[in-house]
Amino acid sequence: QQQSLAMQLLKLVLNCLNFDFIGNSADESADDLCTVQIPTNWRTVFLEPETLDLFFNLYRSLPPMLSQLALSCLVQFASARRSLFSNPERAKYLGNLIKGVKQILENPQGLSDPGNYHEFCRFLARLKTNYQLGELVMVKDYPEVIQLIANFTITSLQHWEFAPNSVHYLLTLWQRMVASVPFVKSAEPHLLDTYAPEITKAYITSRLECVPVVIRDGLEDPLDDTATVFQQLEQLCTVSRCEYEKTCTLLVQLFDQNAQNYQKLLHSSSRNPLEITVQEGRLAWLVYFVGTFVGGRLTYTSTNEHGGGGGELSCRVFQLISLMDAQLPQASNEKVELAILWFLDQFRKTYVGDQLQHTSKVYARMSEVLGITDDNHVLETFMTKIVTNLKYRGRCEPVISRTLQFLNDLSVGYPFYCILLKKLVKIEAVKFMLQNHTSKHFPFLSVSDNYSLSDLRCRTVFYTALTRLLMVDLGEDEDEFENFMLPLTISFESVTQILNSSFEQEAAKRMLIGLARDLRGIAFALNTKTSYTMLFDWIYPTYISVLQRAIELWYREPMCTTPILKLMAEFMQNRSQRLNFDVSSPNGILLFREASKMICTYGNQILSLGTLSKDQVYPLKLKGISICYSALKSALCGNYVSFGVFKLYGDNHFDNVLQAFVKMLLSVSHSDLLQYRKLSQSYYPLLECLTQDHMSFVTSLEPHVLIYIFTSISEGLTAVDTVVSSSCCTSLDYIVTYLFKHLAKEGKKTLRCREISQDGQRLLHFMQQNPEVLQQMMSILMNTIIFEDCRNQWSVSRPLLGLILLNEKYFSELRATLITSQPDNKREVLDQCFRNLMEGVEQNLLVKNRDR
Repeated sequence: QQQSLAMQLLKLVLNCLNFDFIGNSADESADDLCTVQIPTNWRTVFLEPETLDLFFNLYRSLPPMLSQLALSCLVQFASARRSLFSNPERAKYLGNLIKGVKQILENPQGLSDPGNYHEFCRFLARLKTNYQLGELVMVKDYPEVIQLIANFTITSLQHWEFAPNSVHYLLTLWQRMVASVPFVKSAEPHLLDTYAPEITKAYITSRLECVPVVIRDGLEDPLDDTATVFQQLEQLCTVSRCEYEKTCTLLVQLFDQNAQNYQKLLHSSSRNPLEITVQEGRLAWLVYFVGTFVGGRLTYTSTNEHGGGGGELSCRVFQLISLMDAQLPQASNEKVELAILWFLDQFRKTYVGDQLQHTSKVYARMSEVLGITDDNHVLETFMTKIVTNLKYRGRCEPVISRTLQFLNDLSVGYPFYCILLKKLVKIEAVKFMLQNHTSKHFPFLSVSDNYSLSDLRCRTVFYTALTRLLMVDLGEDEDEFENFMLPLTISFESVTQILNSSFEQEAAKRMLIGLARDLRGIAFALNTKTSYTMLFDWIYPTYISVLQRAIELWYREPMCTTPILKLMAEFMQNRSQRLNFDVSSPNGILLFREASKMICTYGNQILSLGTLSKDQVYPLKLKGISICYSALKSALCGNYVSFGVFKLYGDNHFDNVLQAFVKMLLSVSHSDLLQYRKLSQSYYPLLECLTQDHMSFVTSLEPHVLIYIFTSISEGLTAVDTVVSSSCCTSLDYIVTYLFKHLAKEGKKTLRCREISQDGQRLLHFMQQNPEVLQQMMSILMNTIIFEDCRNQWSVSRPLLGLILLNEKYFSELRATLITSQPDNKREVLDQCFRNLMEGVEQNLLVKNRDR
């Protein structure tokens, strides 16, 4: 009974300390900058030393389940806001916390429980979050405590398999301590240059020692969890700043030793595969460490004091790359390859295109050892590595996708990278890629059955990067562009033949999926009018009709329709005004007609599937609909089609696509509309476009369709996603403004106005029949503003005035209801707020008063 009571009491204390006192609704998943905003009238409790002693004693005397709660309370005590104390009080309070830490570490048996251990690690991290290093070093027990914490950290790192998530907090503590060293004004020694290198060394050696155990016992490999590895390496990078040279020397020594062992194993007659795997695992860790130290140079020094060590280490990785690639195509280790790519990326960020690189000691050392004198040479090494991976490692999806990501990062053409791109296109490996992007040279482009369809996804990234490189010198050279497109032209011709002969459909399908992904990558990178027009002339009309045919045939197979629809959506994007066709060119309209055909075909076919089960409705139907909506939205607001032309010449493509939009919409339930994020993020912005420029279409809709649309707006107003709620507010604003202008014209009643306003008449009639539609929305907006944490106030304010002016009677009722719902002492305040809201607003003038 006592234990149960103690447990409830501790939970109560913890909940009190966890309370969000100032309503900043902090992100609870983040544990970084946590200050507990303790109320001032609790001060006396915090100033009594007995309070902290009580919780440290509870930790010592209770069983693990409860002692863990006592530590959780201490974590919050350590995070009490600084302003609660005066300076001497704060020093005394910190002294008591440190004394408690010392006692726990001197008798560490309680920490063998994982829960206690985890909370204690959080407690240590919070000490540095809320106190400055200058304050910590002034504490009487600091030298003994920092030694105890260092030993505790080293032991924790050596037992890498025990509570791996807790290590994050220990590394956070050391990272923040070392980062604060330059700012310490105190004369007291901080001793970090003694202990930080030991921490770094313990991390490095423990990770190397874990490799044989993981492989021998088939345990989960820490290297596979790359997110955690990268996070810890970033922390280690800061810790290693103390005595940087020491760490470099250690790494050089370990690297040489492991690389020599690896070479011996490779050349020995009895090649033991297990031992080779162990050595490769160790080398993978070492390459990650080298990448960390090379990348870390960026963050903390622009001088060359640390260049030498980085040069020594980088040379070794470049030598390892040659060693690994020399074994191809026989052997290849995925973990080493991924580590090498990460290292190359860190090296790129630090030394390539860098102002310092010509004088950098790194290049001096690399030219001595490898003959690499500047970043031109490095870029050649990068590109050779990329081509080698794409040629020989086509079977390994993680390596291919990371390689392509690296190629993509190299090709992104920021202004200061233009020089880099010009250097890249002169390299032989790049010229080779631009002339030979076929499956013969790069097996990952193959569409044979041996490759899974998800592998084809990386083709988009590949073609985006290649096309950026092609664009550097392309200009208006159409022949050069035709040459580049030749492999795709050949593939399209084969697909056309297969479709006409109607056998081998599977092969045609796979080829088309690949082609759609390739073309989307190319279209994404063509951001100029000239280059986009070349692509349009290449694809229209012959090849686009092949895509239309595919949508007709395979509409029930999303693996085929999704890439084709995404390609169409990419084509409709007027990025950087690239769809700026000449005055005499009908291309904008032709492109829109093709999109309209595709959306109508897909929409009609997909609705013929009937009712689908819960797990199939998104992949088979809603995903395609959301891509169609994105494409339509891009077309409507891309400013390259005059939509009035369609009606003028009796062309029904525009009407058809809008009807298809309505049919697809009515087949989706309101709950699905908001539940699937991609669907809501394409539907609501599309609705915004329609209400802005095509109100005559909106007013022509049947009453049940209008009710559906208004309900979707009403539900979207309270959506968590600000893209959705802002779009709803904007759409509502356009509708209300349209109604208001129409009413203003009604008042004038000249003959001409009466003829014009049939559209408005229809909508007004609908609103008079269904007054609750707008009233409900006004109520929602008012409640959001008054009671919710409203994140997009400006958007919410836009439709509000129109709603009030259209429903003045309802507004006064709503206002009265809201005021009476408040406690007596707040009614006067709220009433005053309402008076202020409408102060100086002239009735019947919407546009002038809206900003006010």
